[in-house]
Amino acid sequence: MVALLQHGGNVVAFAKRVGCKADEVIDLSSNINFVKPHINLDFNTLNIASYPNYDTLYQALAQNYGLEANQIELFNGATVGIHTLFRELDLKHCTLYAPLYAEYQHSAKSYGYEIDIVNRFDGMRQEVKKNSLVIFVNPSTPDGIYYDLELLLEQWREKNCTVLIDESFLDFTDFPSMTKYLRDYDKLYILKSMTKFYASAGIRIGAVFSNEKNIQKLSEKEPLWKVSEFDSQYLKSALRDKGFKQRSQELNALNKALLIEVLESSPWVEKVFPSAVNFILIQLKDIDAKSFQEKLEPFKIMVRACSNFNFLDEKFVRIAVKEKDSIELFSLCFR
Repeated sequence: MVALLQHGGNVVAFAKRVGCKADEVIDLSSNINFVKPHINLDFNTLNIASYPNYDTLYQALAQNYGLEANQIELFNGATVGIHTLFRELDLKHCTLYAPLYAEYQHSAKSYGYEIDIVNRFDGMRQEVKKNSLVIFVNPSTPDGIYYDLELLLEQWREKNCTVLIDESFLDFTDFPSMTKYLRDYDKLYILKSMTKFYASAGIRIGAVFSNEKNIQKLSEKEPLWKVSEFDSQYLKSALRDKGFKQRSQELNALNKALLIEVLESSPWVEKVFPSAVNFILIQLKDIDAKSFQEKLEPFKIMVRACSNFNFLDEKFVRIAVKEKDSIELFSLCFR
């Protein structure tokens, strides 16, 4: 179970192991945006004596993603949304297009689903079972590939599948969302983690998009207050920063190009996978992920080993795009 739930970004444990302070760690393991939105908000002035009201947050999200407010349900983080969907859909079988975020398999097992795992790298044409809950992360993790899913969606519909597409990293790109199909296919759900793009893993807000009927059914069993006023106000302020998306995409693209250059020049890297988002998957040569991490520890640099992802082994590592200074220090490890 420990391996299943392994996750990037455990800076405190890493700092303790290498004998430094947590704020000295260069965290290249976490796929949280290094570019931050402008937050024009004084948290000391917030009225937290009253219970929160989410109407303006729903409206802000609806406007940002081209939806109606009644097509959105909020959760205390995307992972809570995942578990809620598995529980409330109450299906018997699920199909996971892997590798993908490990919590999907954990949730499927927790709720007693029979599981088929499809290899995204060479098994995309594999047929799915009728009435299956299909899970597809797009852009994918840990490799960052964007997929055109229109033809697959038609195949899933023919099998009467319920479809959950995780678009938590889509905002890093200009690729189209599958939200345009929400009104056409009543068994389609889209998941968003608001913390990835908006640089706020500590702000626990996730959302599920679907048609009005599905969202109404989900909301009937949800608690009244599940997102704090601090979380809500932070995200609303981030959404008001209208230049953030372009600024973020430009800086991430610039630094990703620098990171790719560093990786391609490394004697320990066999392959750099193409990525549409803010992290890069690499395949190592003549070294495994554990030894690779050990070579980085004198520089207090932390990366994400990927052997606990389906179809990947100890030769695969995910590197997040971060500040230019961090990437330049990372390059020193290879000299």
